Amino acid sequence: MSRRLVNITLDNLSDLPHRCRRCVFWELDPVTRDRAEAAGGTDLEKEAWISSTLLEWGSCGRIAYVDDVPAGFVMYAPPLYVPRSVAFPTSPVSADAVLLMTAHILPEFTGGGLGRMLVQGVAKDLTRRAVKAVEAFGDAKGEEGGCMVPADYLLSVGFKTVRPHHRYPRLRLELKSALSWREDVEVALERLLGSMTPEGALRPV
Repeated sequence: MSRRLVNITLDNLSDLPHRCRRCVFWELDPVTRDRAEAAGGTDLEKEAWISSTLLEWGSCGRIAYVDDVPAGFVMYAPPLYVPRSVAFPTSPVSADAVLLMTAHILPEFTGGGLGRMLVQGVAKDLTRRAVKAVEAFGDAKGEEGGCMVPADYLLSVGFKTVRPHHRYPRLRLELKSALSWREDVEVALERLLGSMTPEGALRPV
């Protein structure tokens, strides 16, 4: 069984789950999103966001493949590129942090370590780009079919709550918190993740 991570681009955007490739929950502010959905143009808005973010900032997501079958993905970007980030009661995201927007593992691929693989991919990318921290708006209820990462999952992999909220806490992971991050991100993540199974926690997103 072969597994690999690749950057999300316009060429492989169609490999995201159907509901995700047309979803612009994070990419547009709530009003603009409603207009795009009413006009049936969310797929074009998604492509436009991916294109502009890649050109202006660089890699903003990873897709995990198992034997060339898309099995999961993660997306992230600076808050400046994520209009929805200002719509939460625990906003704004810190200026020195990149926002972890969403992550998803297809149910048939859970339990195989893909969640850890995706987290490692994000950490390696951002560490190389001298990013100080990653923040996320956690979903304290972890409802299925949502576009947010469960708060319990974020806490389990080392995020700390910086602004508590009964539903949408904002959490932060300092990339310099472990001395070995820059020397060996994988070793640091093994220590961070321990024995948890991120795939199961990510499943509802």
